[in-house]
Amino acid sequence: MNFDEFLKSVSKIKNIPLPAEVSQFKMVPSFRQKLLKQQTEAIKKAKYAGVLALFYPNEVGETHFVLILRKTYKGAHSGQVAFPGGKLEDEDTTLEMAAVRETFEEVGVPMEAMTVLRELTEVYIPPSNFYVYPFVGITHKQPRFTKQEDEVEAIIEVDLEHFLDENSIVEKTVRTSYSVEVEVPAFCLNGHVVWGATAMMLSEIKDLLKQLL
Repeated sequence: MNFDEFLKSVSKIKNIPLPAEVSQFKMVPSFRQKLLKQQTEAIKKAKYAGVLALFYPNEVGETHFVLILRKTYKGAHSGQVAFPGGKLEDEDTTLEMAAVRETFEEVGVPMEAMTVLRELTEVYIPPSNFYVYPFVGITHKQPRFTKQEDEVEAIIEVDLEHFLDENSIVEKTVRTSYSVEVEVPAFCLNGHVVWGATAMMLSEIKDLLKQLL
C-alpha cells in the first residue's frame, strides 16, 4: 500500500475501539493460561515496558513496518522476533517515551522523527514478568536503520500488504524458554516465525488496520 494512502486511513485510528483480547487471543499458545496461573504472585511485581510498531515508506513509497531479531543470549526472549522497545527507565516519564527512546536506541530512528498515533492493549509476558504496552507510530521518511549491536541481531522490514495477507498466519513448532517444543499460532514474516506476545500485538494491529484500510 502506498504510504500516502496509508496515512489518510490511519488518521482515523483514534476514533475506533481497540479489538483488544478478541484479536490477541487468536495468537495465544495453548499453554498460556497455565503460565498465567503459575504467575499469580509474580504479576503483582511485574515490570513495565513499551514497544513501537513503526510504519514508514520504503524507497518506492510503499508502507512497511520494522521488527527486530534479538541476539541469542541466556534469557527468556533469546533469538526471538520483536518490536523495537524496552523497559521503562527512570529517565522515561511515560511508557510511550520508553517505546520511542528504545526504538531510537535499537534501530537508530531519531526520536524527533517519530510520531505516536495511539496506544494499544497491553500484553503480560509470563517468562520475563513484564507488562508490555504497544504503540502504533509513523515516520514520514524511509529511515536509515542502524542496529544496536549488543542487542539486535537483525532489522526486519515488513511489507504491510504481506503482513495483512491471511497466508502470513501459520502453525509452527517452537522451543519455549522452558526448553519444551510446542505448536503455536504464528506469523511468518520475511521468513521469520513471530509468535507469543509479539504475535498477539500484531494480531490486534492487523484487525485494527483492517477496519481502516
